[in-house]
Amino acid sequence: MEENRQRELPLPFPEFSGDLPLLPARMINEYVYCPRLAYLEWVQGEWAESGDTVEGRYVHRKVDKPCGDLPTNDSENDEEKFHARSITLSSNRLGLIARLDLIEGEGNTVTPIDYKRGKRPHVAKGAYEAERVQVCIQGMLLEEQGYSCEKGILYFAASKEKVSVIFNEELRNQTQSAINGLRLIAASGRVPPPLEDSPKCPRCSLVGICLPDEVNFLKRASVNPRPMAVARDEALPLYVQAYKAKVAKKGELLQVSVEDKVATNVRLIDVSQVVLMGNVYVTTPCLHELMSRDIPISWHSYGGWFKGHSVGTGHKNVELRTAQYKASFDDQVCLRIAKGLIHTKIMNSRTLMRRNWRGDKKPQALLDALKTDAATVHKANSLQQLLGYEGSAAARYFGEFSQMIKREKDEKSFAFDFIYRNRRPPKDPVNALLSYAYTLLVRTWAVTLTAVGFDTYRGFYHQPRYGRPALALDMMEPFRSIIAESSVLYAINNGEVKPSDFISAAGAVTLTNDARKRFIATFERRLSQEVSHPLFGYKVSYRRIFEIQARLLGRFLLHDIQDFPGFTTR
Repeated sequence: MEENRQRELPLPFPEFSGDLPLLPARMINEYVYCPRLAYLEWVQGEWAESGDTVEGRYVHRKVDKPCGDLPTNDSENDEEKFHARSITLSSNRLGLIARLDLIEGEGNTVTPIDYKRGKRPHVAKGAYEAERVQVCIQGMLLEEQGYSCEKGILYFAASKEKVSVIFNEELRNQTQSAINGLRLIAASGRVPPPLEDSPKCPRCSLVGICLPDEVNFLKRASVNPRPMAVARDEALPLYVQAYKAKVAKKGELLQVSVEDKVATNVRLIDVSQVVLMGNVYVTTPCLHELMSRDIPISWHSYGGWFKGHSVGTGHKNVELRTAQYKASFDDQVCLRIAKGLIHTKIMNSRTLMRRNWRGDKKPQALLDALKTDAATVHKANSLQQLLGYEGSAAARYFGEFSQMIKREKDEKSFAFDFIYRNRRPPKDPVNALLSYAYTLLVRTWAVTLTAVGFDTYRGFYHQPRYGRPALALDMMEPFRSIIAESSVLYAINNGEVKPSDFISAAGAVTLTNDARKRFIATFERRLSQEVSHPLFGYKVSYRRIFEIQARLLGRFLLHDIQDFPGFTTR
């Protein structure tokens, strides 16, 4: 049977030149482990830390420090023994590059030693194929330098065991096949399908980016995804709104000072983003540290108007932005995405109305009308027609919005009277709260979309306009009611915001400084609230739902799934 098996025809690869990147040995390892993982990391530039990656860096802390040199292969003393750590080798002919943890040699014969953080697996060949292929690549690179290399060693730090890997013809062919396979999928421009029900997925650091079970579920709707994309993130936004405050870096802390007096210290690991309101100064070392940690900074006016945000070099996923731009110029794709967003928005508004209605009778006629409005959305033939349908549903919804606001017998409660939606500027406290909540929501979406790799200024429903984050406005539509408006109702009905917390001047109403602090806390609590995902079944916070929805939009634009699913709360 072995004699009759068709062998793979090796494809000659021309020597690398120009700006073509060399394939890292680690990426070949990832390809053998999971082709989709290799594509996400190598082609799309995705990366996420996990306990395993942090532990791996700790295990490599010694061998990552360069020590010793690799002697020339024409050494006069064939008996000379040497050790060299953290040596980077590359080959344009092979198109490969690798950093070798440790090289032991005697004369012209060398042995690469690759460190692994875990225990030696109890498998037939002593190690998994991905690890054997990686150390084989190191051997191929050493041979390119003129050395003799017949085997490598895998050292497993957890069990302190060594596994010898012989570079026989079978392993070399398997390694070459993996190299060619990664080159092929990288050139194809199409992300490989996710693994199905694989035990590899839950421990993968990119599981929340790849969404393997979620993608498979949306393709076949067979078994609910495992709750593995919902790891709790303890980091939260840091809001700074004190006049002329200064944010500086002090060791592993962010130090906020007002008039040269320290107001508070916050650990950097506890900060997901920094939100600056008004005239706040950030030191250059602090900016550098935040950018190196991929912690974005959002800039707002003192009144809360979102000005923009600062990030480091940005996300490397050019494929995603290319697909976003391409789709944004396709009227049918734009209309398809916009219909889904507005349908979900109306249904979520209907749910909020049903849950929070404070009238004497259940508003069945209103709920039925909103359900009809949501169904009518799918009949729209253009974005302009869709805008009309959305406006009609919004007028119906906000016409009864006051019925969700708690009423007291004292006269002060009339400060929260709501007649109709107005803005720029808001003319009453409820509209002032709504406008501020929408500002916080669009900032949250802008930061999320940028972190995933999108261009927030190119949308599908909201048309591009100077300085307007159109895609963030698109994606926030389904969440206006269940996040922003829900936060407003909670703050009013639970007394967290009072009529005395507003300032009226020149026909505009705005919140006081202290009221903004309290409302921000209400808004952030809402984002941290966990709910059962209506499609996938597991519990997840709204903050994480934003990321999941953004990544599912990317999967749709890259043709990984057929439709972009909306998030409709129950």
